[in-house]
Amino acid sequence: MSWAAHDLEPYAFQRHLGLKMAFVPLLIGSYAPDLMTKWFVYGVHIFGFNLKADDPVQFHRGWPGAGFTHSLLFGAVIGLIIWKVFGSKLWGISFMIGQWAHAITDTGDTVGTMLLFPWTQHVSIGAWAYAGQTGRLTDAAAYFSGLGCMWDLFWVVYGLYSWRVLTTEYFNKVIFAADHRFWGWLHKYIGSTGLLTLYRAAFFYGSCRLVAWTIWAHVYHDYPYDLTWGGPHWVDAAHP
Repeated sequence: MSWAAHDLEPYAFQRHLGLKMAFVPLLIGSYAPDLMTKWFVYGVHIFGFNLKADDPVQFHRGWPGAGFTHSLLFGAVIGLIIWKVFGSKLWGISFMIGQWAHAITDTGDTVGTMLLFPWTQHVSIGAWAYAGQTGRLTDAAAYFSGLGCMWDLFWVVYGLYSWRVLTTEYFNKVIFAADHRFWGWLHKYIGSTGLLTLYRAAFFYGSCRLVAWTIWAHVYHDYPYDLTWGGPHWVDAAHP
């Protein structure tokens, strides 16, 4: 799994695809595989009940489970539904590309994804440890101590290199123009400043997330870095 890349990747895709993509469904697609599953992996306490998957890895990435949400087929199906139900081919394709980016990125950990579902074989590069089954804090410490954090750092650096995508001029000429119906409707309620703030929010959230968790793991705590393949090896990494 990734902690910041899913916030940052849509800006890179938008930069290269320009008017061919709509940013909002691109970002929603990038979040989609984890929107309804991640909380159940870590567990949540509601009204005195602890809700958590008995087997977090199986639930998150496996079948039976919600692993199909990390497949190319899931993005294609939901994108097609968006296109046919809401009549927007642009939104359908943009969602699909965002979701595919998420599914492919998550092949980087030791569990990987069922990328070609319904074929249930996992595709995994195994570059960093999947530790979602250990809980949110240990997972964060592990992720920001291994090659996963380097992957997130790459997207932050690439985003800073592509800083023009965050400017008002780029927003008006590309983002607004590519999806003027949505942004024009929203403009009536939050104005130009609100639109620009909303557009930039995911980039700054992802960047701040990387910085904050790194400080938490290596300044506030003393978790050791392990940038070897599949690390950090001080955590019990999960495998498919």
